[in-house]
Amino acid sequence: MAQMNLLQAINNALDIAMAENDSALCFGEDVGHFGGVFRATSGLQEKYGKARCFNTPLVEQGIIGFANGLAAQGSTPIAEIQFADYIFPAFDQIVNEAAKFRYRSGNEFDVGKLTIRSPYGGGIAGGLYHSQSPEAYFAHTPGLKIVVPRNPYQAKGLLLASIRDDNPVIFFEPKRLYRASTGEVPEEDYQLPLGKAEVVKQGSDITLLAWGAQMEIIEKAAEMADNDGISCEIIDLRSILPWDVETIAASVMKTGRLVISQEAPLTAGFASEIAATIQSECFLHLESPIARVCGMDTPYPLALEKEYVSDHLKTYEAIKNSLNY
Repeated sequence: MAQMNLLQAINNALDIAMAENDSALCFGEDVGHFGGVFRATSGLQEKYGKARCFNTPLVEQGIIGFANGLAAQGSTPIAEIQFADYIFPAFDQIVNEAAKFRYRSGNEFDVGKLTIRSPYGGGIAGGLYHSQSPEAYFAHTPGLKIVVPRNPYQAKGLLLASIRDDNPVIFFEPKRLYRASTGEVPEEDYQLPLGKAEVVKQGSDITLLAWGAQMEIIEKAAEMADNDGISCEIIDLRSILPWDVETIAASVMKTGRLVISQEAPLTAGFASEIAATIQSECFLHLESPIARVCGMDTPYPLALEKEYVSDHLKTYEAIKNSLNY
């Protein structure tokens, strides 16, 4: 085991993937000698050469179009979009090409070895263009997988699983935790299952569900609730698409209550999909309405970031409201 932060765990996963597979390529804006704007790809160009870790022009549509072509020809492209806010010029290449490649050919060809890495979310005073959480846009698209880790151990295991998966995967990395989240990580190769949520803490009174950086927030809220004698079950969704309905439903059938916390705005966020599905699956077991604690329906503000975020205090309030319903 080694002590790593989230960035080091991601870098370690990329190193392992490139070492075992000569067709694995890392590319994106400034990822080469510079190591990326957050240094996630540090040292990879020096180790594997400029043919396997290289800079692209500042054109996201081109990055993913190029990645689709590589994956279609049998390579294992690991493309970086520097900030998730800038993934939208590549939207057509992702939702109309990558997601539908296998389907439109009747399984004759695919881009299943494509992985797209991108830092998402706020907490770094990044303002409206460096703080967004766009996972719900892509969750509407069959043919993709979407994964969000919460800590270094999860990041390494989930990223290696994503790179080796036979489907195109968007891997959203919580940039607020890049250096803030540290922990013990095995130095050897390992994978964690995609599409499977993890019950982080057992509880009996209410289920708290989140993913990525919001996990830290619901854990803080659960500590406050615990002081009031409220037993919270904490679940990390980990995979947005496909998502683990069975684990969430089993928990809600036990507790009768559900609070979902997401960083993205409230309207049409992925929390809405979860709430609708769990309401349908667990209707007769619910003791109170499913609560969503989300960002506001405004662009992500700079000066008012702390007021905007769905923090532990808002989550704690939702827990109390649910118990007192």
